[in-house]
Amino acid sequence: MSKKNTGPSIGRELWEYIKMIIFVVAVVFVINNFLLINAKIPSESMEKTIMTGDRIFGNRLAYLFEEPERYDVVIFKYPDNESQLFIKRIIGLPGETVTIIDGKVYINDSDTPLDDSFTPETPAGSYGPYEVPEGCYFMLGDNRNYSKDSRFWANTYVKKDKILGKAVIRYFPSIKRIK
Repeated sequence: MSKKNTGPSIGRELWEYIKMIIFVVAVVFVINNFLLINAKIPSESMEKTIMTGDRIFGNRLAYLFEEPERYDVVIFKYPDNESQLFIKRIIGLPGETVTIIDGKVYINDSDTPLDDSFTPETPAGSYGPYEVPEGCYFMLGDNRNYSKDSRFWANTYVKKDKILGKAVIRYFPSIKRIK
């Protein structure tokens, strides 16, 4: 009498599990490196929009076919130390002049300050003018009185190719769209 093989061998079953694990790891790698950027917020510089300890996703493809816009919240390489990632709001666009007078932001000598309804308290101080070079952006934290941003960096501006993604959703501690 011969033994009849009634099912897949242990080796074949193990190989199927290994292939599935490799596939899942590859999908996660592609998502994390080409589609989404994951970040944890280390400070209060973006409060009340994003709180210390929040975890967010950024869209790495957001600027593939369009330019960053004023008020976009972006994740980027810190100009003074590119090994660090920062998250701030775009305020000044390429070619613009940004001036801050008594905490109010003015673009190109406008008489009307930019909307700052997302700031948790009245910002203080006067800074600038800053002439934003082509291909670069001027960044401010929403919590301006507690933010290390373009006003204080040795390399004031963020180049477009250093912007890694547009912050789109907070997923921890609760889900919220970032505006």
